[in-house]
Amino acid sequence: MYRGTPVNAWHEGPSIFATFAAMNNFDISSLIPADFSEESRVWVYQSSRPLSDKEELEINEQLYQFYAQWQAHGAPVKGWAKLLFRRFVVFMADESNVTVSGCSTDSSVRLVKSLERQYDINLFDRLSITFLVKEQPEVLPLGQVQYAIDKGYIDGDTLLFNNLVGTKADLQRNWLQPLKFSWLKDRVQLAINN
Repeated sequence: MYRGTPVNAWHEGPSIFATFAAMNNFDISSLIPADFSEESRVWVYQSSRPLSDKEELEINEQLYQFYAQWQAHGAPVKGWAKLLFRRFVVFMADESNVTVSGCSTDSSVRLVKSLERQYDINLFDRLSITFLVKEQPEVLPLGQVQYAIDKGYIDGDTLLFNNLVGTKADLQRNWLQPLKFSWLKDRVQLAINN
């Protein structure tokens, strides 16, 4: 179990995206536990809408209560979870000592489903992509990405949140990446200079 940052210190200010985008290599190290293995497993759930300050505090409290008691076959999981940027629920499990089992993963999914019901949000929509446009997160349905490119709203250099990351190292290096280097690049037609 990882205690981490106290709940009352979990609030990100409204300019967090500008700060985040300006960081070298989009380094999120200060937002996640430093003492977790690089191979720690990660799950990212994207909210269908940005959450309010109040919702953020409530959700982070629920996430803390969950990971403080997270278990796999009766053994405590070194876990962590947090709502990042008011839109992404991120779970992390350091499996150096205790491997996360199917049952312990299912318990995290039950919490995510509970959050969906409580806050009237969708956290399982994998067909919506969040881009960082003018330092603000913008969600586009996958089917509208090409239209947004064609109209010049986004391009190959537009940053997207790659919620397919699977480890802490992957989260740090590849969560926010230019469209032209992402998994999505082969599904769209970018301008020649991108």
